Amino acid sequence: MAPSRPSSPRVELARAKVNLALHVTGQRSDGFHLLDSLVVFPQIGDRIALASSDKLDLVVEGPFARDLDGSPDDNLILKAVRSFAERADMPCPDIRLTLTKRLPVSSGIGGGSSDAATTLRLLEDFTGTYLPDEELHALALSLGADVPVCLAPECQIMRGMGEELTPGPDLPACGIVLVNPKAAVSTPEVFKSMTRRDYPPLPLVPESFDTLGQLTGYLASCRNDLQAPAMELCGRIGEVLAALEADSRVDLARMSGSGATCFGLCELEHATDIERSLRVEHPEWWIASGPLS
Repeated sequence: MAPSRPSSPRVELARAKVNLALHVTGQRSDGFHLLDSLVVFPQIGDRIALASSDKLDLVVEGPFARDLDGSPDDNLILKAVRSFAERADMPCPDIRLTLTKRLPVSSGIGGGSSDAATTLRLLEDFTGTYLPDEELHALALSLGADVPVCLAPECQIMRGMGEELTPGPDLPACGIVLVNPKAAVSTPEVFKSMTRRDYPPLPLVPESFDTLGQLTGYLASCRNDLQAPAMELCGRIGEVLAALEADSRVDLARMSGSGATCFGLCELEHATDIERSLRVEHPEWWIASGPLS
């Protein structure tokens, strides 16, 4: 009898988390900030593959693999695996996880959080054990404030510390260009640099945006309250925004999260050409493009 072939690995895109708008609405007594944010997950991200193995193992490869600090055992992906097994009351599974790190590290687009959330989804499918939504949400929150929103990589409104989630509006078919000047920005330092922490929340979010113009018109009434303090810490953010805004095909440019990644929204057919133009002008930057959702 011929030996059975190993099953093919499960592979999923761990999408970048982009804050189209991010308002800081307060600060709790324990120091945590309160946010109101419109979040999207474009078709740009890291790649995670899960396969059976004889032990729990994590392999990290890709253009930004070397930028991950610390021991692989401290990686959020392995923490997600161990926490899942504990919550599910099962032995830690013998699997090999391969992370192809395509997103810059500490770049304001939730790469590590999305990696952890994607791992949790892959684990549920691999083990056939599906935690109740409340338990999965609590597990994700224990791994980091941005992990819960990444469990369902679709447009959402994110409030509180990130744990209050509601479905976002329907989005038009459009493109997004992400640009990072290969500069890491410290989130704690950005918050520390803020002079105000009680900005108004998002304006009422419509149920849908039928066109790119409707979406950018709404976003023009919003902000990223972390953009100004981040620019004080990293002047190259201003250079990225200036380059995006100089392209007439970009309808709106803004920084995501705590930086330094910025995004430009555009018609879908222009996204690849904008990326190519920026690569010619700034070969030292990280640039990626794709559909917004």
